[in-house]
Amino acid sequence: MARKAKRIVIDSKLCKGCHICISICPHGVLKISDEVDNRGFFLPEVDDIDACRVCRLCEMECPDFAISVVSE
Repeated sequence: MARKAKRIVIDSKLCKGCHICISICPHGVLKISDEVDNRGFFLPEVDDIDACRVCRLCEMECPDFAISVVSE
């Protein structure tokens, strides 16, 4: 049985909107938000939590440690 994520937490205070997490995800879980944050960045947001297999590539590749995957 594949592991599933409960949620993915993106810390908007740490994230600078580089979108590495979006490009590294093999399952297309994240997407670019339509809204700009108060610093002018388009931050990532969860698009399909059910597609997440808790590989944690997004966590490992984030240069700012701004993302964490919470598994079941």
